[in-house]
Amino acid sequence: MKDEITRVLSMVQEGKIDANQGAELIQVLQEKEDTGKTIVKPTKYLDKTLKIRVVSAQNDNVTVNLPIKLVKVALMAGYSIASTLPQSEKYVKDLDIGIIMEAIENELDGQIVDVKSANGDTVAIFIE
Repeated sequence: MKDEITRVLSMVQEGKIDANQGAELIQVLQEKEDTGKTIVKPTKYLDKTLKIRVVSAQNDNVTVNLPIKLVKVALMAGYSIASTLPQSEKYVKDLDIGIIMEAIENELDGQIVDVKSANGDTVAIFIE
């Protein structure tokens, strides 16, 4: 467990996650160590999956499934990193990560995005 905590602290020091996220991860590691088994998630919502489906008219289809718990951590870490890199800063400067995190905290469920283009491409994003 000591190595895992050291990795979390390194991520905080490098700016990949903030101090609150680091503390949260360390708490989970300590609880896991105390119980000696996998921690039961406090809500079934964290067991859900963010699903992204892209169906292309040219048959370039994409299927992505991400656990909500991973999405939550990855959003914060990815946003922190992207906002500090000049090459990606312009893409995230107008992104309000708070809205996305609030949606997750409020357990948004069901279809989030449903786009159909004139040429037959579709994009669907949903949580189930």
